[in-house]
Amino acid sequence: MIGPLFDRTVLDKDSHLARTVSDENNQMKNACIDHLAVLAEVTAAFYRYEQALIGNDIAVLDALFWHDKRTVRFGAGEDLYGIDAIREFRQNRPSVRLDRKLKNTVITTFGEDTAVASTEFYREGSTRVGRQMQTWVKLPCGWRIVAAHVSLIAE
Repeated sequence: MIGPLFDRTVLDKDSHLARTVSDENNQMKNACIDHLAVLAEVTAAFYRYEQALIGNDIAVLDALFWHDKRTVRFGAGEDLYGIDAIREFRQNRPSVRLDRKLKNTVITTFGEDTAVASTEFYREGSTRVGRQMQTWVKLPCGWRIVAAHVSLIAE
């Protein structure tokens, strides 16, 4: 079960009348959410990204993002639109004090080709909590991040 069911109102195209339908009828079947094989693939990609991030392995970081102008990464102090902007940011990012500890990591898959990864992170000596969300999509070339958001808040 992914959460409580709720009713919502939708517009009936034929009669143009609003009607209420159970969200249960429109949800993916539970078997499609967090299918173990898909979850294992995305989890491996997520931790591969994490290791590349703390090791400043720019080639792997680049490989795990979708190479497209529609890829978006909102950072703690920058808004990056397109793979070229993300690459430039990676090239110019400081390569020290990258170690961090993850907490409350949640990875959820939807079907066989979409996933969302959320985590909090902590860096030694910092009083701020980092938050990271990534949308992963399985493309012909493998799992890729198509959108990411990183933010920092006071602890």
